[in-house]
Amino acid sequence: MAVLSVDGVTKRYDTVTAVDNVSLGAQPGRILGLLGPNGAGKTSTIRMITYITVPDEGAVLLDAKPVGPWSQRLIGYLPEERGLYTKMKIGEQLMYLAALRGVPAAEARQRAHMWLERLDADDWWDKKADELSKGMQQKVQFIATVLHEPSLLILDEPFTGLDPINAELLKEIILELKSEGRTILFASHRMEQVEQLCDDVCLISQGRVLLQGGLREVKQRFGKNTVTIDFEGDPGFAQSLSEQGLVRTLSLSHHQVQLRLLEGTSERLVLETALAHVKNITRFELDEPPLQEVFVQVVGEQDLSQTPTTTAGA
Repeated sequence: MAVLSVDGVTKRYDTVTAVDNVSLGAQPGRILGLLGPNGAGKTSTIRMITYITVPDEGAVLLDAKPVGPWSQRLIGYLPEERGLYTKMKIGEQLMYLAALRGVPAAEARQRAHMWLERLDADDWWDKKADELSKGMQQKVQFIATVLHEPSLLILDEPFTGLDPINAELLKEIILELKSEGRTILFASHRMEQVEQLCDDVCLISQGRVLLQGGLREVKQRFGKNTVTIDFEGDPGFAQSLSEQGLVRTLSLSHHQVQLRLLEGTSERLVLETALAHVKNITRFELDEPPLQEVFVQVVGEQDLSQTPTTTAGA
């Protein structure tokens, strides 16, 4: 299976630097989460990996060789934008796309039927793409991405348009592909999906890498500063702590609150305050911050510390 190495790549469009000296790597049997706000440079990086564009500086390597036309058959790319031929039947479309990747017709037909059945879509063969919902089209695009059995999978917001049941099915399949030794690059804005799926993360903002490493190790860098409380009673204690500048509320519902301890605030103080206001506490847990909080903190610090001279591209 494929080892991906992005080594110091820079990509400029006229006066805009979309990607600025980015380095990252993805390994077989692991999922790398590529994160960043809109306009961070994620899509520009992916386009260089897939050889749609080439870097102005640096190199993209697949199995230690520069990517090129040869590597495109080893890559399965599911873009965020839908790209199906709206008036072509699904079966014909899958056969055509597989042929472009060098899959023999008989084998492509067999694989396409297998995947359609796996995704509860075995009666879609003769349907046209514009007859399908957004979620159904997303499933077809995923099949087109994996049909040629690529070594490297690049999935950009793969759960777009899927209901919870189909999202869970797709998640199960992605983890199966990982267990088979595929190298997977997973780009998403959904931090909870990244936490559930990814082994490694790379956070890009304004075209630069701000943070990368193993998911667990990255979160540990920020220390155990997040308290989760399951409770029965009035959640007003959380607002009171927040107004005093002792915590920042990350999430709040009728029965659960997640708080980030601000500097100098002890978990004991939070516990005592909660006990004085609620009927019962069934869970009180101190842990590393959720990835969403890491993302907000790191990108926010960059915004405060940097005044970019140009705006990074997508």
